[in-house]
Amino acid sequence: MMNVSFVNPFITATINTFKTMMNVDIHPGAPKLKSVPNPTYDISGIIGLSGTAQGSIAMSFPKIMALRVVSKMLGTEIKIIGPDISDAIGEIVNIVAGNAKQDLTEYALSISLPNVIMGAGHSLMSQSGVPTIIVPFNCDMGEFAMEISLKTD
Repeated sequence: MMNVSFVNPFITATINTFKTMMNVDIHPGAPKLKSVPNPTYDISGIIGLSGTAQGSIAMSFPKIMALRVVSKMLGTEIKIIGPDISDAIGEIVNIVAGNAKQDLTEYALSISLPNVIMGAGHSLMSQSGVPTIIVPFNCDMGEFAMEISLKTD
């Protein structure tokens, strides 16, 4: 059984992070349960969550969207996938997780350091038996997705 009320703080934190860091308005789509076939991505920032709930949050981007987001964030055009992209995507997911954590005090969450996966066509797998919620986002720069997998019982 999964209580999905934990999804909203992550959505709010993502909207606020993009507005504050990049002055970009992003729009969440309807959250849905992840199902096969799994979506694939080019770049994903992942943070582990532990406490009375365990799981992870991931923010995943197509290559072109990652380049646009990081260029906007750094105020300079980034044209290649490299350390700048990895650091910035890790920082974004870290800020989102930290902000969402403040609204999820009942889970006493601790967040890990971010890991960033780069590679065209990768898919993310969560712990067996823990459902994953996917929240699509879109803005003027393109689309990306957030995957939240949290075992709350």
